[in-house]
Amino acid sequence: MTATGVSAGLPTPPGSLGRAATPEELLDFLTALEEWLARTRGELDRLDEVAQRAKDASSHSSDVVLAMALWQALRSRTDAIHQEWDSGRADTAARERISTQIWGRLGSGALDVSLPEGARLVDALVGQLREKLAIDPSTVKLVARLRQVRAEVVRCEDLARSMADAAVTDRVEVLAKRQAKLIAEAQRGADVTGPLGELEADVARAHRDLLIASSRSGELRRDRERAVELRDALAERRPVLLDLEARCRREIARPPRLAVPDPMRLGEPPRDRAGVDAYLARLDAAARAVNAAEHAYATPLRERASLRYRLAQAQSDARAHGRDTSPTVQAGWTEASDAVMTTPCDVELARALVAQYERLAAPLDLRGPTTTRIGGTP
Repeated sequence: MTATGVSAGLPTPPGSLGRAATPEELLDFLTALEEWLARTRGELDRLDEVAQRAKDASSHSSDVVLAMALWQALRSRTDAIHQEWDSGRADTAARERISTQIWGRLGSGALDVSLPEGARLVDALVGQLREKLAIDPSTVKLVARLRQVRAEVVRCEDLARSMADAAVTDRVEVLAKRQAKLIAEAQRGADVTGPLGELEADVARAHRDLLIASSRSGELRRDRERAVELRDALAERRPVLLDLEARCRREIARPPRLAVPDPMRLGEPPRDRAGVDAYLARLDAAARAVNAAEHAYATPLRERASLRYRLAQAQSDARAHGRDTSPTVQAGWTEASDAVMTTPCDVELARALVAQYERLAAPLDLRGPTTTRIGGTP
């Protein structure tokens, strides 16, 4: 049993009931069958859309439903064949079963046909629908283009909604109105090929621009969030730094004179790219000023603490070597101690006096000078 007059584009199926086809024949047929199924499904979807917009849509629904049911049965039978085919690993027995699935019946009633007969019936139904709807393949392609444009406009609307930009929203609304007008003109039977091409180009350009703008908008939003985090972090450091400044002015003579910036005076970050960049630059300058002020006010306080530690260590060394009873060492201790303990503290003077006391408190070198006689004998 072989097929004759199989649908256009679908080659004659190989094998027959009880006879296995060769692997090469099955591979070529399955490839062509998949292409036919994909092409036919797309055409059925487009015809279904045209039929739904027709004035007498109900008169076409039965043909569309039958064609869809047949196509689905063919799709299911093809999937079953692929399982038996097993990517080309089917043996002779499996290929016989494939022949049975090709030439056997799909089901009962309207599906009481073989796979080749079902394909011919679907093609016949597609042809009848074209005639009833008074359309040709070019009209079907036009419908597909209109649907594609509509989907693209919806994507543009979604992007514009996420960006919340009035200018962008207006631009997309204009495209949506043009698209709706084209569909209305096409339903009246007008030739919209030219305007549709222009709209397709404009929508594609708008979609590209919106994707770029959305990406930049995301970067801008992240930069604004980062700016807020940096500003708040600097603001949290400011009270501590003000306390440090007050302590330094109270405890150190001739303290530094650096202002402590208030980052909150910058306000909220702008919403435009240039404004956010400028805001971040000002924040960076404020951060450098905060770091400089912190270093300037903390350094003399740390040095004073260090001098106190060095003085105590030198005094301990003086006791260990018996130098603490020397009047000169005691006088040096008094001067250095007064310098580091006095508030406000003159750090430069304290530094010099502590260094002097460290020299005074150092153990004496009692070895004395050595002389050398001629010949190297002492």
